[in-house]
Amino acid sequence: MTQVEPGVWTTIADTVAAVCLLAGAFLTLAAGVGLVRFPSLLARMHTVTKPQVLGLVLMLAALALRVRSWSAVAMLVLVVAFQLATSPVAAHMVGRAGFRTGKVDPQDLRPNEFGEPD
Repeated sequence: MTQVEPGVWTTIADTVAAVCLLAGAFLTLAAGVGLVRFPSLLARMHTVTKPQVLGLVLMLAALALRVRSWSAVAMLVLVVAFQLATSPVAAHMVGRAGFRTGKVDPQDLRPNEFGEPD
């Protein structure tokens, strides 16, 4: 079995970090565009919480691959854990506030599981 040079692993890690960074940036951009384009509060909440969180996780993974310091990676893991813990709670609270203040259309709350026209 042949040994792989350390420089090869660095190149692979840098390439994976670049791909993660680009994917994370794209998802974060998509979240921003969806926030501007979607009409209802519930659709905007969905577009802000789902791709934005995954985009942030991908960008922090890219940073961890690039920095390669255990203390920095530990801090990035804490940031990811905090984001994953707080984002659903914040979205839930915004949804409840929107429902209580009348910003949510009741038509958006009716399930349409079979795709039948209204």
